[in-house]
Amino acid sequence: MPRRLPRSPAGLLLLLVVLAVGWYTTRGDEGTSTDREPDGGSVTVKVDRVVDGDTAKVFYGGRSEYVRYIGIDTPESVKPGTPVECFGEESKRFNAERIEGRSVRLVFDRERRDRYKRLLAYVYVGDSLLNAEILRRGYGTTLEIRPNTARAGQFARIEAEARRASRGLWAAC
Repeated sequence: MPRRLPRSPAGLLLLLVVLAVGWYTTRGDEGTSTDREPDGGSVTVKVDRVVDGDTAKVFYGGRSEYVRYIGIDTPESVKPGTPVECFGEESKRFNAERIEGRSVRLVFDRERRDRYKRLLAYVYVGDSLLNAEILRRGYGTTLEIRPNTARAGQFARIEAEARRASRGLWAAC
C-alpha cells in the first residue's frame, strides 16, 4: 500500500522536521570536519606550566587545570611507564618556549572537556594558533576526535606540508 503525504499543515511540518533531522545527522564529515570556526567560546588564561608538547596547566576558574590541545598529538615525553618517544623532548621544549608563564587565549570547540576532565582547546598566543604552529614545524601530528573537528581540514593540510618538507619529527623519527 503506497504511503500518503500528510494533508494537515502540522503533519506536513512534522514530516519536514523529521526529514531535516535525518539529513543533518547522516551528513558524516560534511558537517563536522570542515574548516568552520569553533563555536564553543573563548577565555584568556595564564599558563601555570607546560606538561608536554600538547598539554599545559593553566589557571582557569580559580585553580590550575590541564588543557589538552585540540586536533594535534605530540610524541610522549612524560607518560608514566612509557619511554620518551622520538622528538618528545623537542616538542615539549617548543611548547614551553612559546607559552610558559604567559597569558594565552583558549578557544573551545563543541566539547570543553574530555573524559579525563581536561579542558580541550585551540591555544592562541597573540594572533598565532599554537596548535597549527606545532604541526607546521613538525613537532606533532594531527589527531581528529569528534565532535571537536572545526580545524581538522586545516590541520591535515599543515601536517601534509610539514611531512613533504621533512620538518621536525618527519626528518628525525
